[in-house]
Amino acid sequence: MARPITMIDLFAGCGGMTSGFVSAKGYKPVMAVEWELPAAATYAANFGERHMHWGDIAEVPDSDIPEADLIIGGPPCQGFSNLGTRDVNDPRNKLWKEYIRFVRHARPKVFVIENVDRFRNSTEFALLLQETGKGGLLEEYELTHELLLAADFGAPQRRKRTIVIGSRIGKILMPSPTHEPSGLLGLKRWQTVRDAIGGLPEKPEVTELPKSRTEYFGQSVPGPFKSADLHIGRTPTQLSLDRYDHIPPGGGRFDLPDHLLSRCWREKKTGTTDVMGRMRWDRPSLTIRTEFFKPEKGQYLHPQWDASDVNNRVNRPITHREAALLQTFPEDYVWCGTKIQIARQIGNAVPPILAKAIAVHLKPYLRGDIPVAEKALNSEGSVEFIAHA
Repeated sequence: MARPITMIDLFAGCGGMTSGFVSAKGYKPVMAVEWELPAAATYAANFGERHMHWGDIAEVPDSDIPEADLIIGGPPCQGFSNLGTRDVNDPRNKLWKEYIRFVRHARPKVFVIENVDRFRNSTEFALLLQETGKGGLLEEYELTHELLLAADFGAPQRRKRTIVIGSRIGKILMPSPTHEPSGLLGLKRWQTVRDAIGGLPEKPEVTELPKSRTEYFGQSVPGPFKSADLHIGRTPTQLSLDRYDHIPPGGGRFDLPDHLLSRCWREKKTGTTDVMGRMRWDRPSLTIRTEFFKPEKGQYLHPQWDASDVNNRVNRPITHREAALLQTFPEDYVWCGTKIQIARQIGNAVPPILAKAIAVHLKPYLRGDIPVAEKALNSEGSVEFIAHA
């Protein structure tokens, strides 16, 4: 058997990227780093505790960084996000420099950075590009970067992410999409909300996680919880229920009658269209963020809504279990943390199926299986490399 491709996952969160790479077969995690305890515990519950470093990445000594074939990870993106301040002085934006430190000491053949769509327009990204120039810290690496849509790779979600691939073994282009909206152009059809959550109970039986705790890194945390444990409902007010009942699939706050509008909505006739929105069964969801359990934060209402039958409507936000499935976490994934902590883990994660597509694409390069002639043509840009299955 071929030697496993060793990998390090930085800013690993609950393990979305690792999940995708491991499912692609042939990859072996040798180190992961995560600051938040609940997320680190979730990672450890699924992939093992020994190679997970829980704590500040800046406090990991150089001597503890192992050699690896691959480094993956997404430095915190709040400073770049449309929903954040986009403050170039946000200390979280400086953590990409720690990523570079790991690259310099582990000397991977390839590294992958994942971040929000606006990352490519940030000051930090411009500095990252400079470091790949002559005399830069990453001068031996050639970068490829592109905005990828998760739906194009099998996720039932229209989530756009910046992907950066750095390679010191020759230029590597991005994987080619495997899915498209109609499925009529030689690719698979986009996966839909129905494909992901259509078979789940419409009425969750509980509103709280089970009372269980476990220990990781010498600390007690809630969990571990199975996927079914995450199918938890809420107890909305009557006003919220009345609002939900007026919103059809694809609709939002603009569908509400005046007497159900909040003051800020009544005074602001334009702006975000997905607030208090309802998903559609036959389309991918919009981006699943960290507060998907609050309909006032986005298009998070359950898609079931019958215009002619008020009894055939599901007036609630999606559950944690549904959000995890829309993010393409496997059903056997287990979780640690409180409801809010797990929601943050789910919303911040890279969809594992997108990570898997990247992993499958990179594998022949990392194993040296790309024919020499093909690699040479690709590096000159005269032939576009089509991802190997």
